[in-house]
Amino acid sequence: MVTKDFHTLKVAEVVAETDEARSIRFAVPPELADLYRFRAGQHLTLRTVIGGEDVRRNYSLCTAPDDGELKVTVKQIAGGAFSNWVARELKAGDELDVMPPHGSFTIDFGASDGRRFVAFAGGSGITPIMSLVRTALKAEPNGRFTLFYGNRDANSIIFLEQLAALKDRYLGRFELFHLLSDEEGDVELLNGMLDRATCERVIEAFVTEPQDVDAWFVCGPGPMMEAAEAAMLSRGVDADRIHIERFTAGRPSAALAAEMAQLQQAASGLQMSVTIDGRTRRVPFDGSNILDAARASGLPAPFACKAGVCATCRARVTAGEVSMAARYGLTDEEIDAGYVLTCQSVPKGEGVAVDYDA
Repeated sequence: MVTKDFHTLKVAEVVAETDEARSIRFAVPPELADLYRFRAGQHLTLRTVIGGEDVRRNYSLCTAPDDGELKVTVKQIAGGAFSNWVARELKAGDELDVMPPHGSFTIDFGASDGRRFVAFAGGSGITPIMSLVRTALKAEPNGRFTLFYGNRDANSIIFLEQLAALKDRYLGRFELFHLLSDEEGDVELLNGMLDRATCERVIEAFVTEPQDVDAWFVCGPGPMMEAAEAAMLSRGVDADRIHIERFTAGRPSAALAAEMAQLQQAASGLQMSVTIDGRTRRVPFDGSNILDAARASGLPAPFACKAGVCATCRARVTAGEVSMAARYGLTDEEIDAGYVLTCQSVPKGEGVAVDYDA
């Protein structure tokens, strides 16, 4: 079953989580139920037309797979075309184009029991973490989950009541620590931003034997994720146990940008083989990236962020060699298996073939 195609789904409900965040629940018809099954931590690509422009965005699923709900949460951001359109216009009964779930910010829950999980979330980074928490606590009856969640103030906490209910339901197994940057609480340690020093302090105070934690999850603003990762590594945590989900990508270094520009120029005009929807076509490389070259030739190559984060444009290199800039959306295992993000990839010579169906 092809999973890169969009399907039009009806919006069953739009719920205001905070003044800035809306959850969208989709109605999935029975014939598409299997296609929209997901793993905790995965996301959806949504598509609509705003002001005559095709706008695509990725949003993490915030429910557990066995909750029976396909739901994402959208936080309104300044200048955000999609998020502001959701806040102002989207309502129950409307329709959106939705790509089936994808993403690798997940592990196999229930494969064993009694494991320990720890997560750092900031702002809307709670959305995939919420799915992971709910899934882990259900799937592993003896497992434990600790969550450090950073926000500006109490009013900006997404899922405030749902998190409190989980804490009450899983007493002794779910530890929840709110850290607020603009509002002082009774515990001085939990005041302020989740910077490197704060991350190190809360790990030391609340996570015994951090190197023995089975999996760490991090999602939120870039500086917070870098701080949390550095704090974990400084406490002896194995890098393989750290799972990070990025919503945006930082700018490439000047050296990397110059290198990719040289590769683009050298590859301009080269012929590539692109397989999609069971057909293989020869297309010329147009000097930007493999994704844009495929789409310029009329192929429906999938995409969303075009920043190397979402992995919507993932394809497998079946011949030749390519150079890839950002690779945030891929795991080491996927890269070892030959997958690339085509929005970030440039051919390194003739004979390159990529397969979007792989």
